[in-house]
Order: sequence, then C-alpha cells, then structure tokens
Amino acid sequence: SEVKDALHEIGLSGMTVIEVKGFGRQRGLNDTDNSPNNNDEFLAKIMIEVIVEDENSEKAINAIQKSAFSGKIGDGKIFISNIDQVIRIRTGEKDKDAL
Repeated sequence: SEVKDALHEIGLSGMTVIEVKGFGRQRGLNDTDNSPNNNDEFLAKIMIEVIVEDENSEKAINAIQKSAFSGKIGDGKIFISNIDQVIRIRTGEKDKDAL
C-alpha cells in the first residue's frame, strides 16, 4: 500500500502486484528470530511491476525505494529493464500513447 500511495503521489497510476514465493540471501530465515520458515521452504513475497516513461523512471525509483524501505532483511530489490514496445490491444495505441 505504501508503494502504491507513493507512486500515486508522483502521478503514476498503473502497477501490477503479483504474489510470489522465494528466498534471497536470507535463505528462508525470517528477520525476527533467524529460524527457518518451517511451513515452507520459500517465503511469501510480493513482486511489483511498474512500466514508466524514461523521464519518470528516477522519480518512480526514488518513490519505491523510500516507501518500501524498512531497514530489515527482505526489503527487496529494484530491477530496471528496457521495454522495446508497448501496444494497447483495445485501441492499437503504441509506446507512449499506450501507457
């Protein structure tokens, strides 16, 4: 919710949220007691996907970084990729117009 609110504050309105499972450097340990997660070998996580125009990327990165930060293990990572083309299926709009 904090990330969504932060993105809305900078004028971005679209995002995809996907519930995923996985582990990183913490190897399935939770931050509170450093014991393995006995229910599953993977931790429940949220993956957020946001597609923005180049000129809005730094604002989006900063908003996500600030709003997702807790200082605890598992705050996450931001991956930045290029999108070659966007096409809105319903209208046929492309690229910037499709966003």
